[in-house]
Amino acid sequence: MNEHKKILIITTNYSGDENSEIKETGVYLEEFAVPYLVFKDTGYEITVASPKGGLSPVDEKSMSCSNPMEWDECIKILRDTTRLSEIDYKNYDAIFLPGGHGPMFDLANDELLKEIIEYFYENNKIIAAICHGPAGLISAKDKHGESILKDQKVTCFTNKEEYITKMNEIVPFLLETKIRQLGARFEDADPWSEHVCVDKNIITGQNPQSSLLLSEKMVAALS
Repeated sequence: MNEHKKILIITTNYSGDENSEIKETGVYLEEFAVPYLVFKDTGYEITVASPKGGLSPVDEKSMSCSNPMEWDECIKILRDTTRLSEIDYKNYDAIFLPGGHGPMFDLANDELLKEIIEYFYENNKIIAAICHGPAGLISAKDKHGESILKDQKVTCFTNKEEYITKMNEIVPFLLETKIRQLGARFEDADPWSEHVCVDKNIITGQNPQSSLLLSEKMVAALS
């Protein structure tokens, strides 16, 4: 039954800072809101957590007057997330990491998140991430000490998309390049086209346009 399935969504706390080229960032709203509403409509129990708890900032660039009204509820949820260390992550069936540039700064280096991802990987539970969300997967290793992404079909916000948005010189690293270095079989589609990779228990989406398809793939994997 769907109502017994539990999803843990882990979001960024990083909003940008004065010393960085990135003055304002956070969660890309569509990448949180679309999956969140799909999971809610499916009847899953959802917990939204972040490394520090509290505010998970929404990237201003993802806010627009054309956004559906239901997304307003999602903005409220992101204002008061649970601290990740207060979660018993072993009780969850799937984990999901939305993007925005924020995860490149905090989720990429978070030790507790690394532990959680490794647990989910070893126990064959669903691990999903979209756009820059896969930054939260890059430090996780399997029991042989290899990257969990090695030899897996994986996608993320591509270098090409990073260059088009002129963020390539601002981000701490290029995520596609990093994922390729880890030995993943990286797959990309044209910039801003819908693209999702599913390989065993790892589901990744390329960009905001892939949010709905990624959600549907997660629901299919959980049912």
